Amino acid sequence: MRPQDDKLFPAGFAWGAATAAYQIEGAAREDGKGESVWDMLCRKPGAIFQGQNGDVACDHYHRWAEDVALMQKIGLKAYRLSISWPRVLPEGTGRGNAKGLEFYDRLIDGLLAAGVSPWVTLFHWDYPYELFCRGGWLNRDSIDWFAEYISLVVERLSDRVSNWMTFNEPQMFLALGHVAGVHAPGMKYSDAEMLRVCHHAFCAHGKGVQAMRAAARQPLRIGFAPAAFVKIPQNGNPDSVGLAREAMFAVTNRGHFNNAWYMDPVLLGRYPEDGLEQFHDVPLPIQAGDMELMHQPLDWLGANIYGGVTVFPRAGNAGDYPEKVELPGHPMTMMGWHTVPESLYWGPRFLAERYKLPVVITENGMSGHDWLSADGAVHDPYRIEFTRQYLAALKRAVEDGVDVRGYFHWSLMDNFEWAEGYKQRFGFIHVDYATQKRTLKDSAYWYANVIKSNGVDL
Repeated sequence: MRPQDDKLFPAGFAWGAATAAYQIEGAAREDGKGESVWDMLCRKPGAIFQGQNGDVACDHYHRWAEDVALMQKIGLKAYRLSISWPRVLPEGTGRGNAKGLEFYDRLIDGLLAAGVSPWVTLFHWDYPYELFCRGGWLNRDSIDWFAEYISLVVERLSDRVSNWMTFNEPQMFLALGHVAGVHAPGMKYSDAEMLRVCHHAFCAHGKGVQAMRAAARQPLRIGFAPAAFVKIPQNGNPDSVGLAREAMFAVTNRGHFNNAWYMDPVLLGRYPEDGLEQFHDVPLPIQAGDMELMHQPLDWLGANIYGGVTVFPRAGNAGDYPEKVELPGHPMTMMGWHTVPESLYWGPRFLAERYKLPVVITENGMSGHDWLSADGAVHDPYRIEFTRQYLAALKRAVEDGVDVRGYFHWSLMDNFEWAEGYKQRFGFIHVDYATQKRTLKDSAYWYANVIKSNGVDL
């Protein structure tokens, strides 16, 4: 870790906002785009709130120039976007779609002309439907399919894009999509099948990183963006901090909402021992060279952090981490998530200590009740206060020497929130879905001042 100026975030800090292709682009069947598993799930009765879908979403495919102008108005230094795999490879492999690639050419050029640095996520959950029909992540060929897709995109865009990430939240697209069945592709796999799709995804990440390095047209900075489930110490004494650190990377059950099972293979080249013990009776499909393949050198570690839980000293057996239950009335977002600003201190700190990489907050934000007021504005003081408190905690981590390189607010604009449909509004920009009119919320103007002052003006 490196010392930092105690009044500022680091020079060149990536102040940004994030989106994902399926959540904003729309144009679901235009210009040769193929279908994704999210198109498939949205047709399933009862799968999405009020039967909604991403067919139009925010119509970003047609309105990208307007959206880039709004980014420039906010003063964003960086914008995290994702590439739609089936937009550029309609069948998942084979011949690329020229019109899909041209869309991303225009978007990247527009961002650069506006002074906004593009940070590109290669997989934010819109897996090609045609590849799902061939077994999806269960099929070991998915490792090669992913690398082929990455090669196409990186060859096309890496002359202008330096910052890349492979996966967004592998815990979510794997567990929610393949165990819980509430996200695409809507499956409920056995433990053995689940470990197979996880293993193939980890190997695909590694082969994807290799493909990026091989296709790069300039030196790249590569990371990935897992969800981080943060554990917070009861107090600042060493025993309490040590217990929280231990709990944050423990695998205590066969569930998949943990950190180590989804980070250690990629970042340390091994599965966590306690995770292997949990699945001791389930064979892992490891082939020779797999662990070396998934463990490729990375330049930074992303973390999607929305909250955390406080852990207390054990009352029973080792591996038991009692968690604080928030009192009734504790601040909560519209998603039903408790606000825990200190998660943006302890999360980056523990991640940096374990994995020895610079940290980028690739998502953080809240859903609220946002609508146009009579004065034509969108007043969201709760989002301002939420973000202020979280950024203050992140600033404290920086002051304590944690190497944090960027912060991406989720989200740039209100959008299709997966199974929640359009019920949740996470954006700095309000979107009227009937008219597609964009309105900067009060929080967007506040964030503009934060960026301008490099985080001094919180």
